[in-house]
Amino acid sequence: MKAMVLAAGLGTRMRPLTDHCPKPLLEAGCRPLIVHHLQRLAALGIHEVVINVSYRAAQIVDALGDGASLGLRLHFSHEPEPLETGGGIRQALGLLGEAPFLLVNGDVWCELDPRWLAPLDGDLARLVLVDNPPHHPEGDFHLDAAGRVRADGRPRLTFAGISLLDPALVADQPPGAFKLAPLLRDAMADARVAGCHHDGHWVDVGTPQRLAELDAWLRRHN
Repeated sequence: MKAMVLAAGLGTRMRPLTDHCPKPLLEAGCRPLIVHHLQRLAALGIHEVVINVSYRAAQIVDALGDGASLGLRLHFSHEPEPLETGGGIRQALGLLGEAPFLLVNGDVWCELDPRWLAPLDGDLARLVLVDNPPHHPEGDFHLDAAGRVRADGRPRLTFAGISLLDPALVADQPPGAFKLAPLLRDAMADARVAGCHHDGHWVDVGTPQRLAELDAWLRRHN
């Protein structure tokens, strides 16, 4: 199985930290955010990773190289302008292939669970959901008793930014920038999205304050 790490964003909410450093290379616990992901992917047995890059792309490529030092083989999908999540995946399909792959947002911190890699069995996606953080109290989706993700319903959970996706979810879309969420909602309406509730530590590293809090937490626990 391959993985894709989303690393093409502008990091606007993280300014001024991202004025001269792309967000994936910001450090927490003495290592760049993206390296945390790559090390965990290697530990899962995933050794081929696609990374989409745009803002300050050369810094990311130079920092990571071919991935050999991490036990990985890295491929970079270059976007002259960010293509949003859906468009970024669509452009990278030639590198990802036709089998389901693990998608990880570059701006979250989370342990990775091998159970998330189970076969999709006809679904188009499996979303990892977490308890709603203080900055997102309304959540995103409902996870029902059968393990299906619904656009509507209570209680709500927050999408962790981690999912197992079938490339077919985006393969029929035209090239260019587009969001992934509408396609996921369509798949939910067709009952083709599964979910799992992760109750471990998870951080949406969306502000300098949350980055500092994660750095302090990692220093205490490592």
